[in-house]
Amino acid sequence: MNPRCDFIKEKNNPNFRVTLFLMSFTGLLRHPRLSRLLAVRWTGQATDGVFQSALASFVLFSPERQANALSAAVGFAVVLLPYSLIGPFVGTILDRVSRQRALFFCNLARSANLCFVALLVYTGTTGVELTVVVLIAFGINRLILAALSAGLPLLVDTKSLITANAIAVTGGSVLVVIGGGIGVGVRALVDGAAIADHADALLIVLAAGGYFIAALLTSRLKKNEIGPLQQEKESASFLQGFRDMQEGFRYLRGHLDASRGIIATGVQRGGLTALTLTALLLERNTFNDPARPEDGLQGFGIALSIAGVGVFLGAFLAPYGVARFGRHRWIKFAMIASACSPLILAASQTEVGLCVTAFLTAFFGQNIKVTNDALVQSKIDDYHRGRVFAVYDVVVNGAIVSGGLIAALLLPPSGLSRIVPLAVSAAYLLVAFILLRPAKFYATY
Repeated sequence: MNPRCDFIKEKNNPNFRVTLFLMSFTGLLRHPRLSRLLAVRWTGQATDGVFQSALASFVLFSPERQANALSAAVGFAVVLLPYSLIGPFVGTILDRVSRQRALFFCNLARSANLCFVALLVYTGTTGVELTVVVLIAFGINRLILAALSAGLPLLVDTKSLITANAIAVTGGSVLVVIGGGIGVGVRALVDGAAIADHADALLIVLAAGGYFIAALLTSRLKKNEIGPLQQEKESASFLQGFRDMQEGFRYLRGHLDASRGIIATGVQRGGLTALTLTALLLERNTFNDPARPEDGLQGFGIALSIAGVGVFLGAFLAPYGVARFGRHRWIKFAMIASACSPLILAASQTEVGLCVTAFLTAFFGQNIKVTNDALVQSKIDDYHRGRVFAVYDVVVNGAIVSGGLIAALLLPPSGLSRIVPLAVSAAYLLVAFILLRPAKFYATY
């Protein structure tokens, strides 16, 4: 028997491919330079979860404030507005200054900003002042994540880039959920010792400390270790963001499978936002006593934690599905499976039905996201990658905001509605069978 033939045969085995992926996964986690970058990223994202849980508690789970679908949808929009508006242009900034220094000072600024947020929350301020400082906080966060993403390709070789991205993004998503759970737990511990607003303020001060630690961790990176490179500095222009977006759109017109995959991912994320809004209202006003919003916050935190498990496991299944069926077919399968998940909530509007729906929708949604990221990356050369992903971010963030606002118009304060999960399911099926039909989606395989 020829050992080389045996290796080639084994190499084409999906199980062998998954084994190689897992080996690559663990190897990258031990990568000395990448691990330092991940420490900064994941510390910040775990802290994001703590901050967001405190913000949700203050705005939506406070005894003094009645939660409704519109206020929650506006909250989603506020969080994502900096990502949508400044996202395409942050690359220009990061191509002009040391990204390591940008990470350091941005994390310090974010820590200081949250101290001001904590002061406003402590005094019960909910007006324009709070909205502005929260927008600043998330705007800084967008700059930080962009710097981390831009620096990653300089730390690993090209063949490891997709896996490294998957590790960074999936790990970050899971840690946001874990951070949210920590925030809910700490909030429950201090709830009896302080009034609601003061407990939320304490949690935000804790988050400020987390961002300060993230700033200190950036000192483990060398000044120019994550760029920018000299040619990036020379080509940087403040008008580049507009030109990059235009080039990204033009490029996607010539790669219709990538553009269809981006739209499909956006629709999936928009539906997920609608279901998240439904879960928030159900836990706040129906599954728990509205007079005890802390119980609703805990229930919502449990549902998000279950969704986080789905995200984590989905990232591991995606490589197997792609190896077995190919990227195009796996995206379509995951979209059809995602369409089945909301039907569970429509049929059983209970906490069990909600948790099962949360897990499955997040599980298959992460399969779509990870697989489509790889599909888009495989179609794009180095020159156009940043431009296309700028378009990708805007489309997905716009879909998330749209999904939240549409759900807000359909949901009653109780969250009890079969219309929203059925509408989400219908949207997913339309995408799967029309947008992702083989004649159009597979044609450019």
